Amino acid sequence: MPDVILGPNRYGKAETRLVRVVREGEVHHLKDVTVSSSLSGDMEAVHLTGDNATVLPTDSQKNTVYAFAKQYGVDQIEDFALLLARHFVESQPPIHHARVEIEEYAWERISGDRPHSFARKGGEVRTCVVHHDRDGRTTVVSGLKDLVVLNSTGSEFHGYIQDEYTTLPPTTDRVLATAVAARWRHGAEGSAYGKSYEEVRRCLLEAFADTHSLSLQQTLYAMGKRVLDTRGEVCEIRFAMPNKHHFLVDLSPFGLDNDNEVYFAADRPYGLIEGGVLREDAPDAAFAWE
Repeated sequence: MPDVILGPNRYGKAETRLVRVVREGEVHHLKDVTVSSSLSGDMEAVHLTGDNATVLPTDSQKNTVYAFAKQYGVDQIEDFALLLARHFVESQPPIHHARVEIEEYAWERISGDRPHSFARKGGEVRTCVVHHDRDGRTTVVSGLKDLVVLNSTGSEFHGYIQDEYTTLPPTTDRVLATAVAARWRHGAEGSAYGKSYEEVRRCLLEAFADTHSLSLQQTLYAMGKRVLDTRGEVCEIRFAMPNKHHFLVDLSPFGLDNDNEVYFAADRPYGLIEGGVLREDAPDAAFAWE
């Protein structure tokens, strides 16, 4: 009978909530993030015998987030994630690899004459995942999720496989809507992450709007290609895009026509389109997406 061995493993502190207020006199600035850290390395003993000698407690990881927020501040989430990941690897010899993921929630001022009053924005969530290991390999993956977009025309869907279970009619004019989750890998460390994020977001929105779509897959590729053609710091981008279906309501029982005006917006089940676009010479970094 073959031996049983320990497989890949990691541990960490999930979803540390952090709000950092910067006070410049009466004017305040707000940073609202969730930080998750995962560490791996010399962890055989803790799994096999319960020896915790190489374990940095997850509570210590949480406290590091809070302490670093006070000591160094939180500007671009990628830079803060890099700071944490390097600290965990370089300060603890048993730790060989650190993964830090951050989600950022945007706020805006209620008005200019209320410098310390804010309203939570209802748009997308900014994200990042940073990996750093003892061999000096570092990857930065920026991203966003819940970016809801819709084209009320300029989308078709036809020419697909039809079998005995197909009931969906072909169409040359439909609503195309999705909630974009996109993650893009930086080819090198040290990008101006804030500017890069705004420009990638702009590319995504413009490509979605500019593409006359025959499928959501075609739109996904057009969005990825626009980013890579425009932003030299990005070497790969991956998407998860659920098709937020809008079905025409049959108004004929009421003696009414429905010329692509009244829809039922269904939340489930939904088609889920996933894919990536990358440069042919993009350096391999499979662990960046884990």
